[in-house]
Amino acid sequence: MPKEMELKQDHKMFQILNENGKIAKGQKMPDLSDDQLKDIYRWMLRIRTFDGRAIKLNRQGRLGFYAPMAGQEACQAASMAALKRSDWLFPSYRDLGASMIHGLSIEKAFLYSRGMKGGMELPEDLNMYPPQIIIAGHVPHAAGAGWAFRLREQEDVAIAFFGDGATSEGDFHEGLNFAGVYQANTIFFCQNNQYAISVPLHKQTNSETIAQKAIAYGIRGVQVDGNDALAVYQATKEAADRARKGEGPTLIEAVTYRLGPHTLAGDDPGRYRTKEEEEDWQSKRDPLKRLRKYLESKKLWSDEEEEKTSEEILEEMNQAIKAIDKMPKGTAADLIDDLYEETPAILQKQKDEYLAWKEGK
Repeated sequence: MPKEMELKQDHKMFQILNENGKIAKGQKMPDLSDDQLKDIYRWMLRIRTFDGRAIKLNRQGRLGFYAPMAGQEACQAASMAALKRSDWLFPSYRDLGASMIHGLSIEKAFLYSRGMKGGMELPEDLNMYPPQIIIAGHVPHAAGAGWAFRLREQEDVAIAFFGDGATSEGDFHEGLNFAGVYQANTIFFCQNNQYAISVPLHKQTNSETIAQKAIAYGIRGVQVDGNDALAVYQATKEAADRARKGEGPTLIEAVTYRLGPHTLAGDDPGRYRTKEEEEDWQSKRDPLKRLRKYLESKKLWSDEEEEKTSEEILEEMNQAIKAIDKMPKGTAADLIDDLYEETPAILQKQKDEYLAWKEGK
């Protein structure tokens, strides 16, 4: 490899905060103020609280499609803390936490999960694409956005979130290859939560790490402890800084764990993983417990703040649910109207037939 193309590949897992909430030997704190640290933890707690409430709403029949985020809070909260509001977010369906941090309202998040009209009508000042359901389908989009920033000589960055299963899709490889060739301002953030629905990582890839897949595309790759908020922040900040300076894209593999089911559409994790494994990740590696221990050791957090933050997010969620319960649910005709600027004749015919049927019903 020519000297100008040499890239540091760090595939030994990067960690700053160990499982006991202490700074690991040889590591140092990122450049974060006390307020920034607390804000990251507050968002992690908000995501965990939102997740629990959303699951209950789903079971009550008041929320539709939902992919639990519990266990992956550090990946989303800490990475977004390292970016700017001017950067562009390309989320997947499990990234409502990252989306809300970037500016998506809880009301919009609920509308999306309910499949209601307006759920993905994003505010013009929100630099975010709608959550992608197709696995890895948004990876080339993020690569293209990063290339556009490079062409325009903008310092903005595009970040795409996806799971370990996405690395088996063609879109993943096409996106990384394109970004590498054109040195796009893009961060590819893989939340390796160990399972692509029921398929474990060892059946997903024979690579020792996902991060090392970056080598094939001539871009930087780094594996980070995804349950360590400080390491996630630092890795994302460094990737963003490199991109802003025109030094190309980065693939970040954040090693984490999905505590709940893949989605609430009938998945039963008990059929493909053991209770012992789940307990090990939940009791010893929980990202919230780890960061809270560190904050408490610095006298930056208390039980009172924990309770207050949880109550605030629950109240915010309750108000949002009450508001959307009063909203119209939309019709099949709305789907046609919202799809095209000028409705094609064949769809107009279908719409007319639907409206006539509805009127005569």
